[in-house]
Amino acid sequence: MLLATALPALTQGPPQSADCDRVRQKSGRVLVAAAASLQPALQETTALYRSAFPRQEVSSSFAASGVLARQIEQGAPVDLFLAAAEGPMDRLQRQGLLEPGSRRSLLTNQLVLITPRSAPATIRRFADLTQASVRRIAIGEPLTVPAGDYARQTLRSLRLWERLQPKLLPLANVRAVLTAVELGNAEAGLVYRTDAQGSERVQTVAIASPHLHTPIRYPLAVLRRSSDPQAARCYADFLQSPAAQIVFRRFGFGLVPVPSR
Repeated sequence: MLLATALPALTQGPPQSADCDRVRQKSGRVLVAAAASLQPALQETTALYRSAFPRQEVSSSFAASGVLARQIEQGAPVDLFLAAAEGPMDRLQRQGLLEPGSRRSLLTNQLVLITPRSAPATIRRFADLTQASVRRIAIGEPLTVPAGDYARQTLRSLRLWERLQPKLLPLANVRAVLTAVELGNAEAGLVYRTDAQGSERVQTVAIASPHLHTPIRYPLAVLRRSSDPQAARCYADFLQSPAAQIVFRRFGFGLVPVPSR
């Protein structure tokens, strides 16, 4: 259904530059490292890209942004990096690992508090996490998972971080947090709005006000060591096309306006 909705926009969607025309005519492969929270939406936008560029393969690896940044630092063969926060991208830029001029902001998101849909309605706001009935609160590992860092910032702003320490269950990525709440392994969790929206087994009970944490932005950039920077730039351009934007909006992401050229 989604493909049928988005395909009419493909006449405007594929980048029209001469470089992308050359990419369309050749066989190639773009290796993408992307934040775990992007997985469902990026899989659908990639399917649309393949419709417009049938000779191009796109292989994606999804994990916590901090973990992916570390892998890139260690030499992982990546053409394009999409992070869920500016920090991991800043780290790579400081080391000169990004293709100059290729970095841009793609999407925005919101941090939300979720509980299992079947759970009693005892948690309605962040302060309710201090209740004795709440034993485990799933969050991303703050040192490597941007959603976990946003969660830490939010709870600190609310003066809840220290009080909730014994209850916190740090996990490897935001999708693992969602799964923990879905399965009832945690009474609550902090994830992105897009993760909660895609699950029928959890409910959103509170949304973190934007002033409680740094802005949630998803930057992307081509890697300097890319084996095909032209194809990587073309795929990056497609992610800001009308066809891709339809998909990202459907999954609940906010869009960063494309600067005029």
